[in-house]
Amino acid sequence: MKQLFFVVVGIAIGFAVAHQVAQTSGGAGLFADVNAMTKAFTGAVADGYRSREAELRTDV
Repeated sequence: MKQLFFVVVGIAIGFAVAHQVAQTSGGAGLFADVNAMTKAFTGAVADGYRSREAELRTDV
């Protein structure tokens, strides 16, 4: 139970720090870059999934 408490406190502190960093221009740029990279990655994964699904459908 004690470990769960520390995990929750750590998450809360992380969110608070991220919120403060996002208020700065450099932090906002950092989060925008991370968001763009995440969207590019998830888009590539989705494209690969659709491509593989199309391959499997044509093989049947």
